[in-house]
Amino acid sequence: MDIKGKVHEVGPTTQVTDSLKKRELIVEYIENPQYPEYLKFEAIQDRCNLLDNVKVGDDIEIFFNLRGRPWTDKSGKKSYFNSLQLWKINVLSGAGNAVPEYAPPVDLSSAPEEDDLPF
Repeated sequence: MDIKGKVHEVGPTTQVTDSLKKRELIVEYIENPQYPEYLKFEAIQDRCNLLDNVKVGDDIEIFFNLRGRPWTDKSGKKSYFNSLQLWKINVLSGAGNAVPEYAPPVDLSSAPEEDDLPF
């Protein structure tokens, strides 16, 4: 699955257990501009590094898997949990991909007076 949105928050990498690390990404997803959604994605293990160059405000495209699992508490009540596990991210625009808004000035004082262009 994939969606496009704007980075709202990038969390730090946390060591959940001895063998599991994870990092969270909050994305503002605007399907309806009147009601933006804030979706939490998680990167686990080596995928945590995918968020190193992502900055708040970047427009991104996220590729993810939808995961779900049941959990039964001590009293026997069953609950279900969903997670969005990202596996690829493309920065579409933002601080890292900024294009200068102007070109540097060109010094025309050293240009030859005559040109030999055929037109």
